[in-house]
Amino acid sequence: MAFLRPIPKFSGAIVLIVLGLGMTGCGKPPTRGEAITQTLPNSGPVEAGDLFESKELGTFTDLPPWIAHLKVIDLDQDGLDDIVFCEAQDNEVRWIRQTARGEFVPERLLAADMSGPVHVEGADMDADGDIDLIVSSMTIIFPHNDRIGHAFILENDGAENFTTHSILQNTSRIVDMRPADLNGDGRLDLAVAQFGYDQGQVAWLEHVGPSPWDFKRHVLLELSGAINVEVADFNGDRIPDIAALMSQQWEEVYTFLGTGHGNFTTQRIWGSTNEDYGSSGMSVADLNRDGRPDLICSNGDGFGPAATPGPRPWHGLQWFENTGNGGFKYHRIGALPGAYAPIGVDLDQDGAMDVVSAAAYADWNNQNREVVSLMWFRNDGQMNFTPHVLSREPKDLITLGVGTFDHSGKPALISGGFYIYPPFDSMGRIMLWHR
Repeated sequence: MAFLRPIPKFSGAIVLIVLGLGMTGCGKPPTRGEAITQTLPNSGPVEAGDLFESKELGTFTDLPPWIAHLKVIDLDQDGLDDIVFCEAQDNEVRWIRQTARGEFVPERLLAADMSGPVHVEGADMDADGDIDLIVSSMTIIFPHNDRIGHAFILENDGAENFTTHSILQNTSRIVDMRPADLNGDGRLDLAVAQFGYDQGQVAWLEHVGPSPWDFKRHVLLELSGAINVEVADFNGDRIPDIAALMSQQWEEVYTFLGTGHGNFTTQRIWGSTNEDYGSSGMSVADLNRDGRPDLICSNGDGFGPAATPGPRPWHGLQWFENTGNGGFKYHRIGALPGAYAPIGVDLDQDGAMDVVSAAAYADWNNQNREVVSLMWFRNDGQMNFTPHVLSREPKDLITLGVGTFDHSGKPALISGGFYIYPPFDSMGRIMLWHR
C-alpha cells in the first residue's frame, strides 16, 4: 500500500519544470520539520569568472531555448563524453556528439513528438550492449492536473538510430526516471518521480517482460510535487534504495529503503514548514568521502506560491550527510537565489568534493545587478564551503552536467538554459565551460 499524505492548499504557482512506514501498512504521517528561511552569513562570494572559458555548442534557434534537462553520457561508447538533452518547447531529444577532445559534429535529432520531455537518462534497458535512452515527459510544462504524463524508452539499434517505445501513459505528469535493478531479478527497473499537480506520486516500474518494454507500476508515495528521484544503497545493505525530493509546498525529502524483492520501507528524512521554500533539485554524491552516498539539494524555485515571483533570501543549497543505517543529517552549504541543478564534483582537483549549482531566476526587482548564473561552492576539505561566482551570464540556467571535453582531463561543465519570461536577452542554449 502506498504511503499517503493529505492534499495541501495550492496557489496558482507556475512550475518551472521541473522544473517511516512499511509499504504493507498505514499509520500516522510523520510530522513536518522546522522551516529554514534564513541564509548563512558570509563575506560574500568570491568573483571567479576568469577560471572558466565558455562557448556555445549545438544549433542556433530563433525561439528562446527550453532546455529542460541534459545528460553527459558516452552515447556511442567511443570513449568520449557526449551531450543528450531535452528541448521541451520543440518536444525533441537531441544529441551533441564529441568526435575528438573538444571537437563536435552538428547536433542530431534523436526523437521528436516527445510530449514535453523534461528529463533523459541512459542505460542498456534491453541488455543488447548499447545505450538506450529513458525520457520523462510532462506533455504540458505549465500547471496541469490531467493525467497526461508519458514515459518513453528510445531503443538504440547499435548505430545510434532510435525507436520510440511508450511504456507508461495517461498518468500524472512524469519529471524523472532512474534505471536500477530494484527487485534483484537481473533486469533494469525504473524509479519514477511524478510531479502531477495536486495528484502526483513516487513509484517504480518493474521490468516484467517478456518484451523489454513491458513494465508494471508500483506506487510508493501518494504525494504531489516530486522533483527528482535518485537510486543508491543508502543504508549499506547492498540493496538499492530510492530517494525523492518533494516540492509543491510539501518541501520534503523521502527515502524508500529496499528490503529485497521490490519491497520498500518509507521514511521522511527532512521537511520544511516554509511552503515557499522552493525545492528545485537533488543529486547523489559522497560529499565527505566517507564511502556513503549523501544527498545534495537545492531550493531556488521562485515561481510560487508567493504572489510576486523572484528570488528569495532563503534560496540556496544543502547537503544531507549519510550517517549510516539509513540516517541523514542536514547541513546548509550556502545561499544562491534561484538555485537549481546541484552537482558534486572536485572542480579544483584538490581531493575534496565541491558543489556547483546553476541559478534559474533573474533578479528583476534589482535590475539584475546581483544575478549569478553559475556558482561554485569550494570545499576546503573540512566541509566548509566558500561560494565562487563562475559566471553572471547567460541567465536562467536550470540544468548542469559534468564531463571531460578537452585534453587536460579536468572536469568541464555543460549548462542548459530555459527561457519563459521576457526580456529574452543574455540567453545560452547549450554552453560548455572549461578551464
